[in-house]
Amino acid sequence: MASPHAPAAERDPRRWWALAVIAGAQLVLMLDAVIVNIALPSAQAELGLSDGDRQWVVTSYTLTFGGLLLLGGRLGDLLGRKRTFVAGLLGFAAASALAGAATNAAMLLTGRVLQGVFASVLAPTIMSLIVVTFTDPRERGRAFGLYGVVGAAGGAFGLLIGGVITEFLDWRWTMYVNVPVAIAAAVAGGRLLVNVPAARRARLDVPGTVLGTLGITALVFAFGRAEAEGWGSPEIIGLLVTSVVSLLAFVGWQTRAKAPLVPLRILADRTRAGALLTILLMVCGNYGMFLMTTYFMQGVKDYSPLETGFGYLPMTGMMVLVSTVVVGRLGGRFSAARVIAAGLTSTTIGMLLLTRIDVDGSFATELLGPMLLFGLGMGMAFGKVIGLATLGARPEDTGAASALTNVGQQIGGSIGAALLNTIAISAAAAYTGSGGPDAAATHGFGVAFGWSAGFLFLALLTVLLLIRTPRAPKPDVPEPQREVTVAA
Repeated sequence: MASPHAPAAERDPRRWWALAVIAGAQLVLMLDAVIVNIALPSAQAELGLSDGDRQWVVTSYTLTFGGLLLLGGRLGDLLGRKRTFVAGLLGFAAASALAGAATNAAMLLTGRVLQGVFASVLAPTIMSLIVVTFTDPRERGRAFGLYGVVGAAGGAFGLLIGGVITEFLDWRWTMYVNVPVAIAAAVAGGRLLVNVPAARRARLDVPGTVLGTLGITALVFAFGRAEAEGWGSPEIIGLLVTSVVSLLAFVGWQTRAKAPLVPLRILADRTRAGALLTILLMVCGNYGMFLMTTYFMQGVKDYSPLETGFGYLPMTGMMVLVSTVVVGRLGGRFSAARVIAAGLTSTTIGMLLLTRIDVDGSFATELLGPMLLFGLGMGMAFGKVIGLATLGARPEDTGAASALTNVGQQIGGSIGAALLNTIAISAAAAYTGSGGPDAAATHGFGVAFGWSAGFLFLALLTVLLLIRTPRAPKPDVPEPQREVTVAA
């Protein structure tokens, strides 16, 4: 038995191996979210998907993932997080195998929907396991920093890996690759992860589940369909109205439910609420980097998918270096709020520099510097702000708090992808200068980068106005936590 109040030398040494297992699960989710985009043209051609239906290969996953996150987070609290972690991984592996073996569009979409279902259980469990595994505040900060690096690196390397797999193997292997990794992580997780028993006498909030899931699903669906249907279409307006009404009813119900799906006390903490809003705004802005630079490199500069993936390596390397080395040293001297604010300042400057991209510019002169600034800022901010979103939550609430963190990322991603892509297309269509289609597209990307910088600046203001954290505690003053048991 490992007590959180024990000196560092007496803490269970397997906690860092447990983090490797948790990070492996996070990597599976991040890679799957990205590499399918590279494989989509090949899958469409083989399975006979129409241009109008191909988007559902992506949307069916994000819709179920984002829509069921609150339920998935609560299941971790009710059934036990270690149990839901293992079940989520094994279910995700089975769903990935089904999608990879698809012989028609319906089979592929069924597999993608099931992937989203199990991802909604797995994602919030991943974060809450970090909270209960790392009881020392400084160690927890490092753990969340590594979590952030894995997420960012998975997104960046996913393009490269997807290109390699699709070009040299087959699109189906972008699904099959999840199977051995997920199974290995499930087996290792059964041995290494902290065993926190399920909450006693807990009940599932059925009305809250229905209202919350409907509200989030309608919102994610609206943003996923907005680019194709138009923001003013009856379908999108109807979905947004449904989302607003459902979410307002959800909040009202949570105030009087005996066993609420999301206890509103989670949002009563000013710092936690600020961290959740910061995450949403950050992810909105981040899509300007990952989405628009990808379009620019492949559509305007004619980079291959592999070349595009390699183009992200300097940024990814900077994230890894900063989050694993620099943040650990800064964390002992500055509060989390100051580190996050410094990181968001760097990402905002990097995004503003991207507004100056030019058709005739080179990678070194147009992209490298801004991408390094972005990597520096994300390495400083992302892991820290995610840690604040769950810091101080009651043990029985960590699953719900983790789910809200993932909801912020999914909603932010949906808003960023739909809004920024629409802005870029509209700005390109309105371009009246010379240079042809490439110049018009580049102008559109520049405008979208400006909006991305705006989102990141709003995230910075949120940190400055809402987040209040004390200076990082000394290593020998651990944060009080309930005692936990490490599985044998």
